[in-house]
Amino acid sequence: MLAVGFELFGPRLLILLVVGLGLSVFWIWMFVDCLKNPSVQGTDKIVWVLVIVFLHWIGALVYYFVGRTKQA
Repeated sequence: MLAVGFELFGPRLLILLVVGLGLSVFWIWMFVDCLKNPSVQGTDKIVWVLVIVFLHWIGALVYYFVGRTKQA
């Protein structure tokens, strides 16, 4: 029974798991980056943290392209 289910959904399920894991790692990376980034301070930091937390990986993606600055 399990072998039949895995044969039908195995490749799709594996792809979804890999993509989901990648997005989760990216989300955690951007969340930690926002908290540790010295160039984001005060109210901006609070706003970015809320954007990342409530919009999940989309918020992390927006922070990556808009809010993140190169650290020395």
